[in-house]
Amino acid sequence: MPWQGNNDNPESLLTREWLVTNGLGGYASGSIAGVATRRYHGLLIAALPTPIGRTVMLAHIGEWLRLADQRVIRLSGEEGSEGRYELPEVLTEFRLEMGLPVWRYRVGDVEVEKRIVLPYGQNTVHVNYRVSGGSEPVRLILRPRMNFRGHEAPVSQECDVHCRVEVQGRRCEVHSTRDTHLPPLRMMLQGREADLVLEGGACQEFFYRVEAARGYPARGSEWTPGRFRAQLHPGEECTLIASTESWDKVDALTPQQALQAEHARRERLLEQADPQARSGRAAELVLAADQFIISPFSRQADAARALAEGDQARTVIAGYHWFTDWGRDTMISLEGLTLATGRHAEAGYILRTFLHYVRDGLIPNMFPEGQNDGLYHTADATLWFFHAMDRYVTVTGDRLTLRQAMPTFLSIIDHHLRGTRFNIGVDARDGLMKQGAEGYQLTWMDAKVDGWVVTPRRGKAVELNALFYNALRLMERWLREEHDEARASEMAQHAQRTYESFNRRFWNAQTSCLYDVVDGENGDDAAIRPNMLFSISLPHPVLEPQRWNSVLDVAQRMLLTPVGLRSLAPGHPDYKPYYDGDLRARDAAYHQGTVWGWLAGPYADAWLKVHPDDYRGAERLMDGFAAHLSEACIGSISEVFDAEPPFTPRGCVAQAWSVAEVLRVLVKCRHGGR
Repeated sequence: MPWQGNNDNPESLLTREWLVTNGLGGYASGSIAGVATRRYHGLLIAALPTPIGRTVMLAHIGEWLRLADQRVIRLSGEEGSEGRYELPEVLTEFRLEMGLPVWRYRVGDVEVEKRIVLPYGQNTVHVNYRVSGGSEPVRLILRPRMNFRGHEAPVSQECDVHCRVEVQGRRCEVHSTRDTHLPPLRMMLQGREADLVLEGGACQEFFYRVEAARGYPARGSEWTPGRFRAQLHPGEECTLIASTESWDKVDALTPQQALQAEHARRERLLEQADPQARSGRAAELVLAADQFIISPFSRQADAARALAEGDQARTVIAGYHWFTDWGRDTMISLEGLTLATGRHAEAGYILRTFLHYVRDGLIPNMFPEGQNDGLYHTADATLWFFHAMDRYVTVTGDRLTLRQAMPTFLSIIDHHLRGTRFNIGVDARDGLMKQGAEGYQLTWMDAKVDGWVVTPRRGKAVELNALFYNALRLMERWLREEHDEARASEMAQHAQRTYESFNRRFWNAQTSCLYDVVDGENGDDAAIRPNMLFSISLPHPVLEPQRWNSVLDVAQRMLLTPVGLRSLAPGHPDYKPYYDGDLRARDAAYHQGTVWGWLAGPYADAWLKVHPDDYRGAERLMDGFAAHLSEACIGSISEVFDAEPPFTPRGCVAQAWSVAEVLRVLVKCRHGGR
């Protein structure tokens, strides 16, 4: 992204963001301008053990250069007046280098490059500055700012003005006196002629424009202990290191070693990925996929249990910045994040980790921030578990993990046949899957605000029955392969009954596609939604083949966009063209027209069922994401988009299943079905 100062659109510096993660769920993120526009922006959001969770430790760094002629030049953007910002006029370029952010600044013949690295597996950040060009030394001035708070906490939380600072030479430790459970923030500036000037501590108020637009408190203060300084000659560099780790761990890697190690790790990610994912857009998405696969550092019991079994605990962050790990998102994303990227061992870790969390035939919908126990209010995540296991075993041939899972899978089927929590279960009258409980949102269309479930879909939802049929057919095959003919025949009988009832009940002749829900609270729901595509796209389609073309045609005309599928067709009374405003307005639009990027994957699968040899056509469906990789969060794919042009990206700036499904389809199409 080249930048020519005020000649370009300044909004692009504020609306484009960057993201670096550490493999623990921690991260660093911000706008390209260096201005914090979200509560989640910061240079070190540390993943701390339960019950603390992810915490903003180092929020921001003010950056200035003092030139030889004594002029002081600001590098990072700063707030001017309410809602207005003074942007860096000396920025000439922003780019990703192996997925890591790099800024280039130039003033006269002096050029400075800034890089941000989070050493993998550590709550540590390295902010590196290198000076090139010029003939005179320059002085770099850095002012670290902090307000220790949970990353979900409002920015208006009172600033801790009584932090205790301990200094040893160039090193300092900042201890919160408000929350003594937090580890200290350890900081130092590595470089020639570097020092720290303490100034007694001071607070400064900032405005967070995205928080204001989303209807949240938008004014908050940050505290600074003083400033770091370094004298840099041409060709020299210095690095500000901030960490919640011990000094021994911080000292284990020099800044140069940390950068080299991270580049080497990323090169290995590309080398081990599917050969069709090692170049172009797919390679960018391999690096983006890495951001979501984490060790659940905050849940120490997971790690202890996995190690005792010879495994390692792994899970998937559903999206940055505010999502934790969600069962549904993990299972849908698993193929793209781990199998297309060659991370087969981690796929096994993820599946075996979730086996431990099955309760009453369900896997958790999500794990709340800073908690060990999951919430189980989901009707579809558990059925996606079967699909994820199938893709894993198909690619790896790991029958041992499948055999380990089979007793749990049989129990899941039994619970669904008998009925389990939230009225999730099979209707004995027709063999179709139903769900629904007052006040709960149980399908993936799960928006809820102030007790209002926006799309309850209580009844027999189309994708739940497609997933249940697929699970039954998978179980039938697996049981036959294990020579359990009696149970295999039982699964086949249930599957056949589901198939017959589905095709009798869900076909809507008036719309030439499928009902979204049948036997619902208000009868059958004829709303045209993308959920009907799962009746075609899954490995075992529940819809009769002669109806595939009609369903796909309706989806293409009414739902398809360049960046995914609308969640509701235009013309419906509840259709919302834009996803913006406060929380209630956004949730009202979340599944009522808003485009979801991940749905491009199931659509491509359905396309290839109807057009079996058209892999080029299916790959072209992903072309709209190419330009998107240079907007919103650079190098990643957003959660949702507005339902109408220009399809503005919204929601989380980096979403696991969006990245996973686009990457999966690219790899699948480039293999041409092989």
